[in-house]
Amino acid sequence: MSKTMNIGIDHGYYAIKTRHFSFPAGITAYSHEPYTLQNTLEYGGKFFVCGTGRQPILRNKMENENYYLLTLAAIAKEIQQRGAKTECSVTIAAGLPLAGFGREKKSFREYLRPSSQPVSFQFEGIPHKITIEDVKLFPQGYSALMIHPELLQNEPSVLLMDIGGWTVDLMRLDNNVPNAATCRSLELGMIRCIDEVKEQVRRDVGLSVTDAQVERVLAGKPCSMDEDARGIIQKQGRLYTERLLSAAMEAGFDLKAIPVVMLGGGAAVVKRNVSPQDGLCRVFALLDDRVNAEGFERILGRLSGGVGKG
Repeated sequence: MSKTMNIGIDHGYYAIKTRHFSFPAGITAYSHEPYTLQNTLEYGGKFFVCGTGRQPILRNKMENENYYLLTLAAIAKEIQQRGAKTECSVTIAAGLPLAGFGREKKSFREYLRPSSQPVSFQFEGIPHKITIEDVKLFPQGYSALMIHPELLQNEPSVLLMDIGGWTVDLMRLDNNVPNAATCRSLELGMIRCIDEVKEQVRRDVGLSVTDAQVERVLAGKPCSMDEDARGIIQKQGRLYTERLLSAAMEAGFDLKAIPVVMLGGGAAVVKRNVSPQDGLCRVFALLDDRVNAEGFERILGRLSGGVGKG
């Protein structure tokens, strides 16, 4: 029998990430085959185009089947990338914020692994028959440091700041060990930032810019755009950064006293907008938004003896 494949998946509010992919967490259902099979999942007699925009924010990601369907799409994309068979067994390595880890662990495992196995579906017109052998859950953010242990060397205390789509998860590590009592979750993620930027541009110059345009300008990349709108977006990026740093200080973290490791989809934006006047102790930024997923998979690989093919 072939060996079970380990697949790390980071279920973000803004994007779904795996070791090789990052795609928007939006999903659109069709009762009939859509105009294209690209990123299309066929499951339960319906078609779902995955990675289209973003879905409404859910307090509980298990309220509907969307994140499960996106998980199947993520598995299919990784299988294709790794050149594996479409009939196989996988173990999912996923994550939860440390603040709610114990509370959500059991229900999230059951959500990602229904009792009926194997699971049959088609992705981009290709039949898949997947047996989800198990789901292993790990702390978000902290798992990413398994890939970059050098960031913790010679640092007795470090603040981990995971800047996601909806939340910014904060956690202090003392002597490389997470201090659970310090975990905080702020509803100040990049979705909030982007929505406020778009509204400000509408108010000031009457233009309706897209999420993709805002993301590109915030990242400092070229984009055809009205210069006044560009200036507003850049200014709002700095204001968002000031607001986030202030909120972290209010949550009890002295950023002038301890170094901070930033990761997640918003890390590049915040790192770019930090200035010397902020007086931060030291800032490290892990700019690849797939780092959590890779961290989950690497930890599972160590526990099971391999990270899988590819």
